[in-house]
Amino acid sequence: QVLLAESGGGTVQAGASLRLSCTAPGRTFSLYNWGWFRQAPGKEREFVSAINWADTETSYEDSVKGRFTISRDSAKNAVYLQLGDLESEDTAVYYCAVTPSRNGLARAPTAYDFWGQGTQITVSS
Repeated sequence: QVLLAESGGGTVQAGASLRLSCTAPGRTFSLYNWGWFRQAPGKEREFVSAINWADTETSYEDSVKGRFTISRDSAKNAVYLQLGDLESEDTAVYYCAVTPSRNGLARAPTAYDFWGQGTQITVSS
C-alpha cells in the first residue's frame, strides 16, 4: 500500500548534490521511524539511511556515510535525504518507508510497512 510520496530525483553529474523529500499526504507518521532505501537495476533493494521517530538517532549505510544526511520535519510530516558528492554507483530508484517499530533503526526492507513509489536518481560520470 503506497502512502508516501517521494520527490527530488533527477539526472546529475558525478559530484553533484540532490535533496530528496518524502511526505505522507493525509497521514501522520510522527511516531514512526522512517527509512530511505534504493534499488539499482538487477539488484536487491538496499538500506540507505534511517531516522527515529524522536529525531535523536540516525543510521547510514557505509558507502553513503559522510555524503548523505537524513533529516525530518515532524510538523510537516516529512523526511528528507540530502545527497552530496554523488557517484555513478548511487544511480538507483530511491524509496522512502516508515515502520511503527521503534526497537532500533531497522535496515531490512521487510521491517517497513508503508512505502512510496520511488524517485529515480541517475548519476553520470
